[in-house]
Amino acid sequence: EEREVVGEDGQKVKLGLADLFARLYRQNKVVRDGAAAAINDVLAKYVDVAEQEINSVLTNKKIDDELRGFPRSDSARHLTDDVDTGVVDVLVRSISSHFDISNRWYQLKAKLLGLAKLEYHERLVEYGTIAKTYSYDETTGLVSRTFHKLDPEFGQIFDGFVNNRQIDVFPVKGKMNSAFCAAGSLVLPTYILINHTNIIADVRTLAHEAGHGINDELMKAKQNALNFDSPLSTGEVASTFMEDFVWEELVQSADDELRLAIMTKKLDDDVGAIFRQVACYRFEQELHATFREKGYLGKEEIGKLFQKQMAAYMGGAVEQSGGSENWWVYWGHIRSFYYVYSYASGLLISKSLQAAVKTDPGFIVKVKEFLAAGSSDSPKNIFLRLGIDITDGGFWEKGLLETERLLSETEALAKKLGKI
Repeated sequence: EEREVVGEDGQKVKLGLADLFARLYRQNKVVRDGAAAAINDVLAKYVDVAEQEINSVLTNKKIDDELRGFPRSDSARHLTDDVDTGVVDVLVRSISSHFDISNRWYQLKAKLLGLAKLEYHERLVEYGTIAKTYSYDETTGLVSRTFHKLDPEFGQIFDGFVNNRQIDVFPVKGKMNSAFCAAGSLVLPTYILINHTNIIADVRTLAHEAGHGINDELMKAKQNALNFDSPLSTGEVASTFMEDFVWEELVQSADDELRLAIMTKKLDDDVGAIFRQVACYRFEQELHATFREKGYLGKEEIGKLFQKQMAAYMGGAVEQSGGSENWWVYWGHIRSFYYVYSYASGLLISKSLQAAVKTDPGFIVKVKEFLAAGSSDSPKNIFLRLGIDITDGGFWEKGLLETERLLSETEALAKKLGKI
């Protein structure tokens, strides 16, 4: 489904939906507004079909839950992920009660971009320019130093990946444009695929995937084949834990202008993973509950429910502009039922553990115990053995405070540079 839009050079070009979404990041307002208008046109074309489809999905889910005796529409997801419903409830409540953080972020972003308000599609517009490059050797050196500083075993495992050529590094013809870590079993080596192009994002990508690899190696040393796995609720803890410590090294070595650009990009990522995903989770909850109460839901009512939850986390600095009522149409996660909480849980667990390590470097021993535990028990019980209660909102607060700290530092830096 292609649409004709104006490019950076003023010439018209036909683009598919994926390329149109990519243009929403552009600093050129004409380009991003044109892309948003084209996206709105595509979604409006298919919203009637999506209305029929989502009602069919909701009907099927309702019948499944009734046949299996699930008390809530999200109960099956929690059972699948081996996570207590109470833990997810505390997570969602804790994040929802701190929507002021994401509201503040969008207020700051609007000021940085010189706009009175952001339109819905402008929430991810990139600020500043990150021109600094990192060769692969510079990247591996930075990641290795950071990991060794955290824990010698982390550094040794990473150095092994590099020296044993377990990392597929550069883009080549026919190679997929992505990144992942693969550890098929206890007896096979761990392999990492990246596409290193010397940009700063590649540093974080390698740290992220190496975090998965270190997690896998720690599990190999402690677990049997049945428990060599991480549940969805904690699957991204190791990766984001390692990535964030490397990110801090990047920030410390940057000048003020670059630091501000890096920090705003990080806030975009964190707000999206924590607050936006919980807003989506709440939209799913309300969507299923409303359907089970009323029956068939029209596209207008679905759109109002969607905009209500988006407005809650975005706040008054972001306009729920015309067309945004249909942006649930392309959001595939809501067809996978409550998957999205795992983005927030993984990142906030990671941030809470980061805060503990910064306070007491010796806490890294408990982090390693958690990472080595795999799926030998539920996340709740694994943490309880380490003296941590993830049913306590205070645990999630520590992670949220890390995001608020970054926001406050970004606000202060923007004022120092005269940007706001």
